[in-house]
Amino acid sequence: MSWDKSLVRLSTYEVEVLQKRLAEIADRRARAELALTVLIAEGEAEAANARTSAEAGWYHIGFMEGLRARKAEAQAQIDRLKLEEAGAREALTEAFEEQKKYEQVSETLQRAKAKERARIETAQLDEIGLRRAAAGR
Repeated sequence: MSWDKSLVRLSTYEVEVLQKRLAEIADRRARAELALTVLIAEGEAEAANARTSAEAGWYHIGFMEGLRARKAEAQAQIDRLKLEEAGAREALTEAFEEQKKYEQVSETLQRAKAKERARIETAQLDEIGLRRAAAGR
């Protein structure tokens, strides 16, 4: 395998690794967003319970304080994952650009090799033609 094809394969592998990383980050972010949604639903259910029961109303204030803290942590995690996802997307974009450059270099080399082979073949056919013409005189 020539060096140019090796570069293309390596850059393709790098793109695949970055795509997997981006997918993992997006999955973690989706799970974090789901956890935040669950916390919101728990808060709503607890508020409904507190309205129906006087005893639950006493515990509602403490529950809501704890819920606010957990929601803030979940939102902070989502924000961190959004930043990480943006960085992964940028790295993937750069990897795609590098891959395209390597592919273009490889294509250029392949065209140059094909052109050289055609030139050699033409030269060989010209030589054969000249020999036949010289032998026929």
